[in-house]
Formats: sequence, structure tokens, C-alpha cells
Amino acid sequence: MVFVLDRHKQPLMPCTPKRARLLLTRDRAVVHRVKPFVIRLRDRRVEDSTLQPLALKIDPGSKATGMALARVEATPAGEAHHAVFLAEVTHRGDQVQEAKQTQRNARRRSANLRYRAARFANRSLPKGWLPPSLRSRIGNVRTWTQRCRSFAPVSRIEVERVRFDTHLLQHPEIAGTDYQQGTLAGWETRAYLLIKYAYRCAYCGKTDCPFELDHIVPRSRGGSNRVSNLCLACHACNQAKGDKTAAQWGHPEVEAQAQHPLKDAAAVNATRFKLVETLRVCGLPIGTWTGGRTRWNRARFGIEKTHALDALCVGQMAAVAAGQHCRTNWDKYGFPAGYLMRQKRVRGFQTGDRVRAVVPEPLKTAGTHLGRLRVRKSGSFRVGSVDGIGAAYCQMVQRADGYEYALA
Repeated sequence: MVFVLDRHKQPLMPCTPKRARLLLTRDRAVVHRVKPFVIRLRDRRVEDSTLQPLALKIDPGSKATGMALARVEATPAGEAHHAVFLAEVTHRGDQVQEAKQTQRNARRRSANLRYRAARFANRSLPKGWLPPSLRSRIGNVRTWTQRCRSFAPVSRIEVERVRFDTHLLQHPEIAGTDYQQGTLAGWETRAYLLIKYAYRCAYCGKTDCPFELDHIVPRSRGGSNRVSNLCLACHACNQAKGDKTAAQWGHPEVEAQAQHPLKDAAAVNATRFKLVETLRVCGLPIGTWTGGRTRWNRARFGIEKTHALDALCVGQMAAVAAGQHCRTNWDKYGFPAGYLMRQKRVRGFQTGDRVRAVVPEPLKTAGTHLGRLRVRKSGSFRVGSVDGIGAAYCQMVQRADGYEYALA
């Protein structure tokens, strides 16, 4: 669907791409934004339109967060949700962590700390403090929640507030079976293993097939049900492995991968309350749901696994910020490519803008070029992978907003 704004930039109900093309062809609308595509009507106000309830559904994750806009329709069986917009926001928490480590190393090299007194005992963290790598995840979700509200008339927010019990995942026998059993028993563990093994058989790498939970050390040889002893396996590999361990069957790398720490689960646990608290600023009703409910919805409706479709399955159903800590640009080979300028804009453009450049024939870079821009003080810009394009030939398509877009 295509987002639609009225003449005063207030959100209206999204329309189909066909209707958007007709409105643009008949000069009743103009392009307001390219990615995501938004049009603005010339002759319509929000007071003259009928708005239907839209729910914004969010599936938080460590690497990426799925977001879905769904039109809510009341039916005798309950609420039917019709997908309007699906998106995945890829987080850059690992990049933030590496940048902060680089910054720390650079500061230590430039400072003489030999005789400085220890200060760790005098520092205290404020209540609710999160490291920058986790704050960037929350900031991305907050930014795109606000953008969805500015593009569409969102009436409520549904958030998956999943909690992975890492101690129980590692040692399920500590509290007996009564602690683990319930309506959604086992769904959290299966969801974690699917993400950990990237929806592939741990032994043959097969995808798009029914998976089984295989014990790396079989139960008959003393293996436990803890998550470090479980992996994904297709039916053929699970049968062929029999009562052998993964190492004896010729796959010692599976045992090594199973011992990796639960880093992603810990990141989701640390941000789940802060995320809901941040979204309350929007002033909309917020519903919170478990990850087991999301997976249960996806299984009973036969929906494929993606972050965006996971977001659509959140709740009850009847149906990269820019910035760095160095002053030098680098080329793709890692060599310095000039110093960063103190001013961001050059002749009305800044790095990251999406432009269209039409260069006449006599020049070396003749042709039409469309892509993201990298500015220089001299006015000779780089558009996409083509260098040396003058600012006079560039036409703005969309201002940089700190994110890079890709179509699924």
C-alpha cells in the first residue's frame, strides 16, 4: 500500500499503488517522499475523509525489528487484521559497540594515564541505564514508530515483550516440569533455536523443510534438555545420526556452535521494558504480548518466518543512524580518502542524500546516475559508485535521514 497525506500533511488511509498512480497522473497528488513512498493530495483534508483503525505491530529483535501496519476489522469471530505495510529495521548495535571500542582505544593512546588516580569507585550508573549499543535499538524503533504515525492514522500499538529465561534455557531441570509446562510450553525454546541456527539444518544446511529438535549428546547417553545440547536438524539427519554424538557423527562444529553465549537473548531481555516505556510517549494504547504467542499465531496461520511477518503475528489475531568517531574517510580497500569537512552541506547537498544526476555527453561521467551522494568541498561529488560528478548536474530526490533502504 502507498501512504497518503492530505493537503495539510495529515495522514489519511493508505491506498493501492494503482490508485496512487491515477492520482499522480491526474495531477491530484504530488510525491511527498520516495522511500517509503508517500503521496500528498492537493484537494483533500482529513476532515473530509473516513479513517479506519490501524494497529502498529512491533516484533523487537537483537539484530532486526519487524514492524507491521494492519487494518483492524471487526468480525463475528473477533478481529481480522489486514496487512497494509511491512518493514524490517536492521539495527547497528554491533557497529556502535565497535565504534565505542575504537573511540576508547584512541583516547587511551592520546592520554597519559600513568599517574591518574582510579576513578571507577566514584562512578555510578543512573537507574535504567543501557549501553549505547542497546539504546540505538530503542532509538530506531522509536524513530520508525513516530514516522509510521506521521504517514498513517495509527490508533494503537501492539508490542511483543518477549522474555527469554536464559537460566532456564541452560538448565531446564532446575525447577522441574511444572515450571515449564503451559499452553505455550516449548515455543520460546524453539523460537530461539530457529534464530540461532538461521533456519538451517545444523548438519546438512538444508532450508525450507520441517525441522526437529536434535540432542547433540543423545538422551540415552546422558544428554540433557538444556538449550546448549539442542540443535535444529531435518528428519533425514536426525534419523541418520541415531544415538551418536555430533562429534562422533563427524560434526564437531555443531557442538562448538551450541556453546555460544546467549548474547541476543540477553539484549532482548535488557531492552524490553525500556522499549515499552519509550513508546508510551506516543500517547496511544499499547498492548504487550509474549514471543510464544507470536510463534503460535504464525504456526496456526501457516505464515512464513520473517521479522516483518512476525510483527504482523504479534497479539490477538483472527486472521542505520549515521555517525562516526574519526575525521577521515576511507575507501573500500581501507586507505584514507581525505578528511571529513566540518560543514555538512556543500551547495545545498550533504552526504547520504539520494540524487539524480544527468551529465551531458562531452564529459567523462556522461549519463544518468541515481544513488546516494558523497559530497566534497570542491563540488565534485560521488553518486553511487561514479566519482567526479559536478554539483550543477545533481537534482535532489530525497534528503538523507540516517537510514539506508532496501526492498525485500
